[in-house]
Amino acid sequence: MTKLKRIFFCLWGLLLGISLILQASPEKTRRPMTVDDALNMTRVGNALISPDGKWVFFSKSELNWEKNRRDTKYYLIPAEGGEEFQYIGQEGGNSFQYSPDGQYLSFKRSVDKKSQLFLMRTSGGEGIQVTKHKTNIGFYRWSPLSDKIFFIADRPRTEEEEKKYQAGEDVIFVDEGPNGQREGRWKQIWVFDVKSREETLLLDQDLIINELDISPGGQQVLFTARETNRRNDGYKDEIYLLDVSTQKIKKLTNNKAPEYSPLWSPTGKYFAYLAADDKEWLNRNSKIWLMDPATGQHQLLSSSFEGSIRGLYWSPDGQYIYFNGQQGVNTNLFRIKVTNKKIEKLTDVQGTIMVTGFSKDRRRYVYIFSDYDTPPDVYTSPVTSFQPTRLTQVNPWVEEEIELATMKVIRWKSVKDYEIEGLLHLPANYQKGTKLPLILNIHGGPAGCFTNSFRASYHIWAGLGYASLSPNVRGSSGYTDHLREGNTIHQGDGIGKGDYWDLMHGVDKVIADGYVDPNQMGLRGWSYGGILGGWTITQTDRFKAASIGAGVYDWSSEYGMGFNHDVRLWHIGGTPWDNPQAYRSQSAYSYVKNVTTPTLLIHGMRDTTDTEGQSMLFFTALKDIGQVPCRYLRVPREPHGFREPRHQRIRDIEEIKWMQKYVRGIEWQPWERKDDKEEKKEEKKSK
Repeated sequence: MTKLKRIFFCLWGLLLGISLILQASPEKTRRPMTVDDALNMTRVGNALISPDGKWVFFSKSELNWEKNRRDTKYYLIPAEGGEEFQYIGQEGGNSFQYSPDGQYLSFKRSVDKKSQLFLMRTSGGEGIQVTKHKTNIGFYRWSPLSDKIFFIADRPRTEEEEKKYQAGEDVIFVDEGPNGQREGRWKQIWVFDVKSREETLLLDQDLIINELDISPGGQQVLFTARETNRRNDGYKDEIYLLDVSTQKIKKLTNNKAPEYSPLWSPTGKYFAYLAADDKEWLNRNSKIWLMDPATGQHQLLSSSFEGSIRGLYWSPDGQYIYFNGQQGVNTNLFRIKVTNKKIEKLTDVQGTIMVTGFSKDRRRYVYIFSDYDTPPDVYTSPVTSFQPTRLTQVNPWVEEEIELATMKVIRWKSVKDYEIEGLLHLPANYQKGTKLPLILNIHGGPAGCFTNSFRASYHIWAGLGYASLSPNVRGSSGYTDHLREGNTIHQGDGIGKGDYWDLMHGVDKVIADGYVDPNQMGLRGWSYGGILGGWTITQTDRFKAASIGAGVYDWSSEYGMGFNHDVRLWHIGGTPWDNPQAYRSQSAYSYVKNVTTPTLLIHGMRDTTDTEGQSMLFFTALKDIGQVPCRYLRVPREPHGFREPRHQRIRDIEEIKWMQKYVRGIEWQPWERKDDKEEKKEEKKSK
């Protein structure tokens, strides 16, 4: 071989080796997810499909860190895919609806601090204010003929009442008249004529009205309402029928079971609605019912469906009702035939499909889909066969850059032969047999649930090296009524009893299966997750750290302050004065001396669901006892669910610091946050 040939083959071999290395290398090194990644994610919502099925309207919400808020913009995109374009100006709006004939997009916008109706022609143009109502316009619905809009609004004060109110005579007489714990107003029903631009008052009675629907001919209105506004009187909601021409009403239901979402059939002969029962307020999944308004006779349609039902849509011929159905951790599209009650599953995905609208002919629908490693985006599909068209990809960087957790659904047996299902998230590079630190997630509700959908926190914890277990304990929705009622006094031992053991048996399973180091475990929960989390750390010393937020720790002191119908009717039974021992025995506060777990408490100071004093109560006890580290983040302006991005970041960062310190013994340093101005400067430099 000549010297030249030897040089050639050496170079060829070198180039081949480099080529093979490049082919074997990943295109991009993925990185763990951070709290800031979660805040930076764009969110989609408000997805509607035009009546002709050609266009999809949707919104994007993006972080504005500098102003400590999220900004929302609205877009239009072809329903079969294509280029999106911004559709509404900077002032935005809410409560968007298409008119049934597709001529208008309606929405609400605040004008002089009052919510008013706006109309925007779908052929083009600007949104035009069409009402100047004296009070805020609330729930509204188009008539099927597209000639009128029916809406609910507060009864206005008289001139004299308004004058006194502005002068400071604003004392709230609790639970009197339309007041609850906060000031309330009786509601009215109005109709707005699209052509003449005139408003007409249809109903003005002492009622708290929630929602309504209009008959096909526009002559009758179904609405739900109750006669009191006490905090726990939701079960007194009934369905009423209003005759538009005579303005007389008829009460169609009269029971102790709340009904909601009444929806006229296209023929106007029947209407569908949702309720857990037709006699009493039961802690069960909602069912689809059918009623003849002329006779008041009703029947249960969906008795064969086990799971949670949301969003009803009639077929044009009135033969079917379409609905979103959650069964276990997945949600799909179903339909039920009215004549024989047969249920068909129209999609069969592993994940969460939430249908938000149909074309008028019900041939196409729009939905938002996500699963554990796919962030939410907007899709459409024909009804006849599931053929998804993805319209948006608002967070491509997540799928391209982030090292996402893996997930598996696991099941285990718990006390009283309940089978519990949960989500187990593991780091992307998990090696079988490796024992990881554990985060036990506890959901809210107690009728909440963990679903196969994208939740950034799972991936953040996985990026930090943790396994996450998220159990759907007894009491969770989306399963059978038997499981839903499993934490009631009627079927079980109430809250904090069987559901506690569901958690612990799940923890035992992931330890036995070799995923988890039993000496490195923490728990976290919010709302009922905080309640059950607080209970758990009074019953066991197995957890090295706990982060519990927006919880209730003493049921007696919360009875008048917060939301108590469920503990009175289902989970404890009776009242604190008639059943004091039960209220004490199911309160974590009664056992606070048992706590050996370092505890972080978090609560918004404007929380009216679970009142903020509950966390102060528990924190003060822990501080006075003095046997465990504890910290309390008392957050201004925040309600039950935090809204301000800077508060959300502090909450999440402090929780991670707490877990790292007490679960793993790490003095963890959080990520540094770049503000919007710094990011914009870097973008300009890179360009």
